[in-house]
Amino acid sequence: MSGLLSGIRVLDLTNVLAGPFCGYQLAQLGAEVIKVETPGTGDLARQLGADPVLNRANMGASFLAQNAGKRSITLNLKSEGGRAVFLKLAAGADVLIENFRPGVMERLGLGHHRLREIAPELVYCAVSGFGQDGPLAGNPAYDQIVQGLSGVMSVTGTPESAPLRVGYPVADTIGGLTAAFAIAAALVRKGRTGEGEFIDVSMLEATLVTMGWQISNWLIAGVRPRPMGNENMTASPSGTFRTGEGLINIAANKQEQFEALVGLLGAEYLARDPRFADREARKVNRDVLHSEIEKHLAQNNAAHWATVFNRHGVPAGEVLSVPDVLEHPQICARDVVRTFERVEGVDRPVRVVRAGFRLGSGDPGPGAPPPALGVDTEEILSELGFTPESIAALRKEKAI
Repeated sequence: MSGLLSGIRVLDLTNVLAGPFCGYQLAQLGAEVIKVETPGTGDLARQLGADPVLNRANMGASFLAQNAGKRSITLNLKSEGGRAVFLKLAAGADVLIENFRPGVMERLGLGHHRLREIAPELVYCAVSGFGQDGPLAGNPAYDQIVQGLSGVMSVTGTPESAPLRVGYPVADTIGGLTAAFAIAAALVRKGRTGEGEFIDVSMLEATLVTMGWQISNWLIAGVRPRPMGNENMTASPSGTFRTGEGLINIAANKQEQFEALVGLLGAEYLARDPRFADREARKVNRDVLHSEIEKHLAQNNAAHWATVFNRHGVPAGEVLSVPDVLEHPQICARDVVRTFERVEGVDRPVRVVRAGFRLGSGDPGPGAPPPALGVDTEEILSELGFTPESIAALRKEKAI
């Protein structure tokens, strides 16, 4: 089946994570994503990841994670020839994504207003740490910086350990998803009216607005958000508990779930205790309740309790490591991981995760492995009408 974005051409000028993650989502939906990279070095993520061998080969694990399904062309946008090629590419593109600091594309002569002259229907998406204006606009965008400024770190961890960084680049990832969502919406209007758009994605704002309950508790209720570790601020018992072996998350947020939980544990007396009789009382006495529940959970392991609780309508799940969840029957049954047996420049099969949703018309997923740096340059130039002689001239000029 053709993807939902089949026939859409995307120019991806981005580096590292937020922008490339956005482009990866679009590629999985069938868009033709052309990654425009700097000759010789390319996306910085090519040198990042846990395997030094892959980093030296310019195919770092961080790059492989979100660039499958894309083509790669190398262009020196500081050269006259490179800019000329880029303008020709842009004239036939539907979408452009970049995550340079504000003003960089304008200084190259390739800003949004210049590109609109040659491609008025272009959807131009600029992803930055703080947006295109405001006092922080010129600051570099790093995930941990955004996590700290957004308030995320202030509510992560326990009162003793906070502020803590979330254990993966959550601000980068949210920024990329926000950009993909905005681009998809702009493409809908473009399809109806032929109208282009300029999209200004701020990682800070994108992250901030996902903190809905924490934000509303302060803006509306006047309650300052605070770190609560693995506890749920809205209910108890709802959090992470020790069992006889392993940790388990339990979300007995409703009264009937709490009563079912203590019944399954053989601890019906907890439901009769006035300290735990209703939601508000349990929240006030959550620490004592937590300890009481853990005494009974010690009778068996996390896997056993997760099965028992879910069977009886009490939401629960084991706390797993990354390797464990990737081998979990649920993930395997949903075919979340895609394997490429042969990838140019890589000495082993490459496994990547797909999109976080499925489609009745055909599931999204990358149609090709992550590209070696510049591997598609000559093919793309030929498609644009460049002759072998003109390509050789561009190479001599170091434009490609």
